[in-house]
Amino acid sequence: MILEVAVIVLAILWVATLALFLSYTRNQRQIAAQQAEGDALRDQRIKELAKRVDHYQNGTVRMGEDLHELRAVVAPLPDKLAQLEQRDPSSLSFAQAARLVGMGASVDELTQSCGLTQAEAELVSKLHKG
Repeated sequence: MILEVAVIVLAILWVATLALFLSYTRNQRQIAAQQAEGDALRDQRIKELAKRVDHYQNGTVRMGEDLHELRAVVAPLPDKLAQLEQRDPSSLSFAQAARLVGMGASVDELTQSCGLTQAEAELVSKLHKG
């Protein structure tokens, strides 16, 4: 009789242990699935952020190229202005034209009052507008 009770108790313990083991493995699968889902979301977010960084980087490169081109266009302007000032001393000086621009004179007013060409007046106006 003791042997039968011991076998029954061991059988009950074995069934309980098996049930706990199955429950544990099911929980582990659920946790693994949740982690996989979280990893997939994280990976997607990383890809999106990498695309944004690439976009910003490309924009910065383009902006740098544009600035370089602009620097190449603007760099010779002071020399050109000096050449223009030395070209015709009999006309109203470019320094006076610059003062007129500072007082609000338009390009047309510069061409009429200083005898400048349209291009010269535009150049003086762009260089001396504050």
